[in-house]
Amino acid sequence: MRSFRDAKAMAKTLRDAMQLRQVTLSHSESLELVAAQLGLGNWNILAAKIAGGPARTPEGPSFDPAVPILRIFAVDKAKEFYLDFLGFSLDWEHRFEASLPLYAQVSRSRVALHLSEHHGDASPGSTVFVAMRGVEALRQELVGRQYPYARPGIEDMRWGRVLEVTDPFGNRLRFCEQKREA
Repeated sequence: MRSFRDAKAMAKTLRDAMQLRQVTLSHSESLELVAAQLGLGNWNILAAKIAGGPARTPEGPSFDPAVPILRIFAVDKAKEFYLDFLGFSLDWEHRFEASLPLYAQVSRSRVALHLSEHHGDASPGSTVFVAMRGVEALRQELVGRQYPYARPGIEDMRWGRVLEVTDPFGNRLRFCEQKREA
């Protein structure tokens, strides 16, 4: 989306399409729906985001955040670790058939991870670096959950504070609150 007009045009297209289905939406309702479709809380947030964004589409490639794929071997252990212990949410699951390997997405805040039972998708023992704020609050939250296989601590480095946890499959998640330059 490049400008306010694009978002407003989307809202008008939505309103017109719904009207063809004999569903009446006000202009403001359609603006709110467009904002929701784009993952934002309301039209005001979308309007502010658009106003603060680039005036034109950048030349060349543009990248979204990377989504690491982590190899898992037991769905129940993966859910216990990522959902119950780390507090991620299960966004979706996919299997080609009921008896075939799982591929799923979990997320928390702005971090998304793909978990895969598929051979060849990833190697166990990978490390994911997660830049964050509030590492001490995360440590307290995790310790409070009393997960039997981890009691994470924080390591102070000259460049930041690091909390590292290892999942049941040997993958490490390194949560880092980097020091801010004064």
